[in-house]
Order: sequence, then C-alpha cells, then structure tokens
Amino acid sequence: MSRFFSQKYANLTPYTPGEQPQERTYLKLNTNESPFPPSPMAQSLARQAAGILQLYSDPVCRTLTKVAAETFDIAENEIIFTNSSDETLNFAFMAFCDSAHPAVFPDVTYGFYPVFAALNHIPYTQIPLCEDFTVRVEDYLGVGGTIFLANPNAPTGIALTRSQIAQIAAANPDNVVVVDEAYVDFGAESAVGLFREHPNLLVIQTFSKSRSMAGGRLGFAIADAALIRDLNTIKYSTNPYSVNRMTMAAGIGALADDAYFRKNCAEIARVRRMTAQRLRELGFRMTDSTANFLFAAHARMGGEALYLALKERGVLVRHFETPRLRDFNRITIGSEEQMETFLRILAQILEEHA
Repeated sequence: MSRFFSQKYANLTPYTPGEQPQERTYLKLNTNESPFPPSPMAQSLARQAAGILQLYSDPVCRTLTKVAAETFDIAENEIIFTNSSDETLNFAFMAFCDSAHPAVFPDVTYGFYPVFAALNHIPYTQIPLCEDFTVRVEDYLGVGGTIFLANPNAPTGIALTRSQIAQIAAANPDNVVVVDEAYVDFGAESAVGLFREHPNLLVIQTFSKSRSMAGGRLGFAIADAALIRDLNTIKYSTNPYSVNRMTMAAGIGALADDAYFRKNCAEIARVRRMTAQRLRELGFRMTDSTANFLFAAHARMGGEALYLALKERGVLVRHFETPRLRDFNRITIGSEEQMETFLRILAQILEEHA
C-alpha cells in the first residue's frame, strides 16, 4: 500500500474473487456462472436501452420495481434494487450493524461477510458449522447481533428450511436477520414470504446466477417497508444511480421471461444430480447441495492437487485454502456437455493418480 493509504484500512484483507484468466480458454466451473445466456427478452431490452445511455438511469428503478413487485407478490416499497447483491449486503452491514449490534455469521460461508464487517469497522462473531457443514439452528437463537445467513450456504450448498429461517427470525426480534439467497432458485425454499410475519427479516437475491446476468450486476432485497427505507437511506447517500439503464432493462426482461428462467433452473438441477451421481461413482464425497454447484472431496487425492491437475488440463474449479475446506473443491454446474467433459478429464486424472 502507499504511504497515503488510510490507517483505518491498514489491516483490511480484501475478498478474493474467483479466477477470471485471460491467457487461455478454460472450461470455467469456478465462479457459479450460468451456462446459459440471458433471456432473449432481457438481451433485446438491454440493446434498446443502450441507445439512450446519454441519460441517467432511474434511481428508483420504477418499471423494474413494478415488474418485480408483481413477480414476488409484494408492494413496491418492499423491494430495493442495487448494483449486485454484494452492494445490497454492504448496505445491510452499514445500516443494521454497529458496536451495539455486531454481525453474526457462520465460520464457513460467503467470504465477503468478514470483509464487509472489517470495511465498516463492525465487530463480528463467527459460529462454527457442525462437522457435516450444516448450520445448527440453536446456535442462532437469541444471539444478540445482526445475523447473516447464506441460504443455501456457500461454498457447501446446504440449505436451511423455510421453517428454520422463521425460527431464527422469531428468536431474534430485536435484530435484523439477513438471508442471502443467491442460490435459492436451484432447489431450496425461499424466505421471501416470511417478512410480513417477521418484520426483522431481510431477504437478498441476485440476478447473477439463476437469471444469467452475472455480468450485469443486479441485486435486490425484499423486506418490510421500514427496512427498505433504511437501505434506501444508505443507497441515496452513496450512489443513487448504481443500477445502469442496460442492466435495469435486462432485469425487466429476465423477470418477464419466467418460462426461460424456470427451464434453466430445472436443467441445472437435473445436471447437478447427474454430476453428483457420477462423482460418487468416482469415489467422491459431497455435501447435499441445492445450489448450482457441488462441494466435493476425494479420499485418495487432495483438493489442491486435484484443482491444479484440472487447471493444467484446462478446467477451472474453486479451491479454498482454509483448514476445514482444503480437501474440497467447489464445482460449478455447467451444461450437460460441459459436465461430461469435466467428468471425462477428472476420471483420467484419478486413473493417472492411482
């Protein structure tokens, strides 16, 4: 860092994004992107919006908000759109956490949570997952802090049920419970409908995964109108124009093309099940993922060695160096053709290793 860098961030360890190499073409199964392009309707509306980029985008996202409110059966003041769910999460840390309301989240979860806490000088507690990587609900009952739960969790893919989320929200009435549902559309239960009964519940989702818009950067939160007003206070104090015109238009198209969205989610879930079965046959153990990825370890080959061998052969998966995770790799579910290629190369590696 330079001598000008503020000391308040001197000890900040930034989030490490997944590899995006440019030097060669890889089969990318490392960043949980969709194997399918955005909806044709989303692409068409984005192209139209490109013609008026000389004008500022609508900070209120009126049309997108109206379509989303109809999609999720909520009021228009019960949703906020942001530049990615990461921005929404950062707003939540800023709005609902401080020294009197520390952050609470699992020790194995989305890596941005401790970064956002440190960035905003918020104390936090990490609660260990069980040995099988599940969240023990009892650990979050009356914890006295703002709770952040990725559901399904990352990188394990394991999901809590809707009733378990309701139990946690009910047990923490004086604190906000943030449920990060980036992967919910691939087989888990959404908590969106619970916020009327639990006004302390904030549900965050993204268009990056199930709606094939990772490059568009569009996220949103659904909650009681009072919580949404709080988030808007942060949004309008930072960058009210954070959602650009093309992304906003693409989001409208993605929501409108519901059949395309559901077909892609169902296909990814089917290919996930097929891939999991094939991995078991190759000797892997896995968590019970309901996301668009698998979290797998092999008894005879370490996670890092497997990651490097795959990368050498042109396949990228995500490896984590932390002690609890180093035996595992997170494998994004691509198209059936992509997964067949991955499985063929993987089988070759394991045969050579044996």
